[in-house]
Amino acid sequence: QVQLVESGGGWVQAGGSLTLSCAASGGTDIWYAMAWFRQAPGKEREFVSVISGWDGRSAVYVDSVKGRFTISRDNVKNTVYLQMNNLKPEDTAVYYCAVTDRAYIDLKLYASYRYWGQGTQVTVSS
Repeated sequence: QVQLVESGGGWVQAGGSLTLSCAASGGTDIWYAMAWFRQAPGKEREFVSVISGWDGRSAVYVDSVKGRFTISRDNVKNTVYLQMNNLKPEDTAVYYCAVTDRAYIDLKLYASYRYWGQGTQVTVSS
């Protein structure tokens, strides 16, 4: 059984930083893609970032976080990280990690992922 356990969320003032972690256990030893999505109150879940490829070197970001967020992964620990700097109030949301072992799919789509974490709240005050 695949389990994704997220940590690192919290409250921060605008301009501050947080680092999210998501540890995967069960299932395959290595995931093709590990991603972060977020969902703000009253809004749909949106793609934030994904790191993909069996070497884990391909990173993609939504435009709104480029230059502020950095995704990385540790294949030994089967963990993905999201370093978030210069946080803005509009970054406030529940952040979810997701993983897939499938290649050749649209990694920005919610429906492409079968396994999800429980979510961690990030709140940025102005």
